[in-house]
Amino acid sequence: MSALLLFPGAGSSSASPSLVAIEQAVAPMPCRRADFPYRLAGRRAPDRPPVLLACVRQHAAELAGPAGGPGRLVLGGRSMGGRICSMAVGDADEPLPAAALVLVSYPLHPPGRPDRLRVEHFGRLDLPCLFVSGTRDAFGSPDELVHWTATIPGAVTHHWIERAGHDLKGADAAVAEIVAGWLAATLGQADPVRARRSGRRG
Repeated sequence: MSALLLFPGAGSSSASPSLVAIEQAVAPMPCRRADFPYRLAGRRAPDRPPVLLACVRQHAAELAGPAGGPGRLVLGGRSMGGRICSMAVGDADEPLPAAALVLVSYPLHPPGRPDRLRVEHFGRLDLPCLFVSGTRDAFGSPDELVHWTATIPGAVTHHWIERAGHDLKGADAAVAEIVAGWLAATLGQADPVRARRSGRRG
């Protein structure tokens, strides 16, 4: 059985309605919504990348048992949360094993700074990756995302939320359904989320 580990964006928490919606949509697949240390400490500024990456690894290790092994974990989240998960999986020295990545509103670059790309690890992501983004996201346009995700060796799937910005306002239910459907197709018939969705059609 697979399990899903989700992290929020830099300015949000694990109680974010968008993450809660995804957890509900993939049930009964085990799902953990986790916070980074700075959020738990009540700070607004994110920790440095090594601290964020260590947090992802810690939660992944804890979930590896229920998921039947670290390779059955699906990692991801919103914005910075998804980016840090992808960095852990694409680490050059000690890649974190995972079955797939779910990246909602991936922050390709800071707004107005297309020169500051966050793609250095893309070439090491040899696993299925889902990108769900708004067509008006200031952190990366559809053309930019398609261009740079072409460097990912794993299978890449894009879903676009029309006229939505980085916050994907009002699209929580739609995003959750996209994630659940993609996981069902990607993980295969043996997984609970696939079985549940097949049962609906029956």
